[in-house]
Parts: sequence; C-alpha cells; structure tokens
Amino acid sequence: MLRQLFGAKPSRDLGEHLYAEAVEQARSPVFYTSLGVSDRIDARFELYIVHVLLVIMRLRDEGDEGAEIAQRLFDVFVSALDNTLRELGVGDTSMAKKMRKLGESMYGRMTAYEPTIRAADHEGLREALVRNVYEGEAPDGGLALATYIMDTRSALATQPFADLIRTIRWIKIPS
Repeated sequence: MLRQLFGAKPSRDLGEHLYAEAVEQARSPVFYTSLGVSDRIDARFELYIVHVLLVIMRLRDEGDEGAEIAQRLFDVFVSALDNTLRELGVGDTSMAKKMRKLGESMYGRMTAYEPTIRAADHEGLREALVRNVYEGEAPDGGLALATYIMDTRSALATQPFADLIRTIRWIKIPS
C-alpha cells in the first residue's frame, strides 16, 4: 500500500525503461562510423530526439494507454536533459533559460520530423536531417539516416504493443 502511495508509478518506470532503450540505440557507434554523424553533443542530441520521437509516435498509435506512456517517456527525456545540464555545471540562475532553449529546440525538431515521418515524406525528412543532424554537410545527403528512420517507423508499427513496452526491436542500422 505504501508503495502505491509513495512509490514510482509503473508508467514512470516504463517511461524510464523506454528512454534507456532509445538512448542506447541512439548511441550505436554505426551512426558515427557508417552514417557520417559527427560525434558531437548536438548531433547526439539530435539522434536522441529522433529515437525518442519514434517510440512516442508508436505509443500514441495505441490510444489512451499508449499516449499516457508516451507522455511519461517525454517527461523522462526532459528530466534527463535537466540532469545533464546540472552535471555540466549549469547553475540554478541560468537553468530555466537553458532548459527553455533546449526545450524549444527539442520541440522544434519533433514538430519538424513527425509530420514528415507520418507522411512517409522521405525527401522532407532527409532535408531536415541534413540541416539539423549534419549541419548542412551529409556524406550521402542524409539518405541512409532518413531511410533508417522510415524503416524503423515501419518496423515499430508491426511490433505488438505488449512486446514493444518490454523490449523495443530496433532495425539493423545500415552500414
């Protein structure tokens, strides 16, 4: 009974679990070694956004239950950003300003990527990735990363919801 009153909510734990899986995938070395993503903090941040967004989109496709878990995943992501800034030494006086800037960036990316992914607009996604992930310079014009994202979206759509929330089956990253 006390756990129910004071313990972590199961959906929060699930949000943390799904966030950890998204981050692990986003950190896969092949993005940096084969797909030409620079190993910079801002490029890594972009990959985190893409992977969290893919999971959120899939969860939202499940209606209210999925939307609740998607919100928890989003909340965990924002909390992780806050914790990272604190670990980097950002003080309390500038924290709100930095978090607002990061939040705007994250929200901007998600609102740029989601419609192109949902519409299967490969070219629109590729252009956004070149601009945001590759800073205008992509080895293959961002095509391989855009293909990976679209293929991942399709694969996640076929993964049963109960399986997805246990273990996300990411597709193999092209090398």
